[in-house]
Amino acid sequence: MITQLQIKNFKSWRDTGDLRFAPLTGLFGGNSSGKTSILQLLLMLKQTVESPDRKQVLNLGDDRSLVSLGTFRDVIFGHRSAAQLFWHLEWQLGQDLQIADPERQGSTLLSSREMTFDAFVSEQDEEGLLAVDYFAYGLRDALLAMQRQAQRSAKYDLLVLGEDRFKLRRTKGREGDLPAPVKCYGFPDQVKAYYQNAGFLSDLELAFEQLFSGVFYLGPLREYPKRQYTWAGTLPSDVGYRGEKAVEAILASRQRGEKISRGRGHKKLTLEQYVAQWLQDLGLIHDFTVSPVTKGSNLYQVKVRRTPGAADVLITDVGFGVSQLLPVLVLCYYAPEGSTLILEQPEIHLHPSVQAGLADVFIDAIRTRNVQIVLESHSEYLVKRLQRRIAEDEITNDDVALYFCSMAGDESIIEPLDVDQDGNIRNWPTDFFGDEMGDIAARTRAAMNRKRLAG
Repeated sequence: MITQLQIKNFKSWRDTGDLRFAPLTGLFGGNSSGKTSILQLLLMLKQTVESPDRKQVLNLGDDRSLVSLGTFRDVIFGHRSAAQLFWHLEWQLGQDLQIADPERQGSTLLSSREMTFDAFVSEQDEEGLLAVDYFAYGLRDALLAMQRQAQRSAKYDLLVLGEDRFKLRRTKGREGDLPAPVKCYGFPDQVKAYYQNAGFLSDLELAFEQLFSGVFYLGPLREYPKRQYTWAGTLPSDVGYRGEKAVEAILASRQRGEKISRGRGHKKLTLEQYVAQWLQDLGLIHDFTVSPVTKGSNLYQVKVRRTPGAADVLITDVGFGVSQLLPVLVLCYYAPEGSTLILEQPEIHLHPSVQAGLADVFIDAIRTRNVQIVLESHSEYLVKRLQRRIAEDEITNDDVALYFCSMAGDESIIEPLDVDQDGNIRNWPTDFFGDEMGDIAARTRAAMNRKRLAG
């Protein structure tokens, strides 16, 4: 789970400052206020990790990517070619990372469940090629880093800081300089050849890769429902960034016989049953099933019933909100436990009461599935439900981190919302969700003027 993030010189962010990430983290604010850019930094790192090109420092994406950011100068703050992109990331592992001491058999050099990663990236020439100026993994008080020897240099040093018990030992006959890192986070293969006791560094890279392999994204523009779906037995890793694999995920979960625990004393449910229960609880439909068109067919239909006595109809023949909510529900309960889910405008096309209910879905998901949810939203109904659940002790302030993004001149600024134990937001921003009191006052004045003129 991501626990902290800081970004400098990325798009409209000069500096986000240190942002605490909780199991449920929400970014709110006006259009073009920078909240989506925070998500895009994480998605850029995910697609960099998944890129087969080991020499590509950052995968800025294309039309087929999770996010397409253009060129480095497009994403750097102020489009200043000399500026460095920086990010600091902290995360918690599922279990302690044990680094064996290469000098003492049976001893542990480092052990921690918490890791950090810092990186500085810049352009190295006029052609726009990127270089890693510095990166460092942090484990307890130790930093294991690579640093470029000089500006525009292709030579790097390997550093160990803050750990007096360990010194790097060069392999005899291997006195050359190290080449550039792999992507923006990897130690080059030559490290193992040049140093006798640096083999454990690959464990750090693996932890970084595992973090981002467990990040799943659902965008705001989702697929329209279909009258039938084809499934050939595939096992998707998620629901797709447009939700196009939601039905495949349901069928894959059914084939594997997976069931979701709702806690002690509650019957375990299949993914299909869990989704159907939420759709019913949110007041959208009464029943939901995925079934083959004919026995043995690889064509499936999604059928729903609006009320207990209603006939089954296809999902295409009910309100659009059902199909838009379906990928959100499926991802929350299909993604592996411990995943980080990035949701962009999960409330889109949903009725206000359902938007409020989404907060309960997310609270349930972080509890029953141990997933982390990072969302960007415009929904005041979702926020108010979270406030209510904090007041009711359904969740605590430690479970939630809410932020408000806005513009100050040409840069984004972010303010953590101070939510007390009664669910009150002490620093509610001006016009957070529009000028409600101003609208009420203006409406009252208009009504009084109308009466005065009529009299």
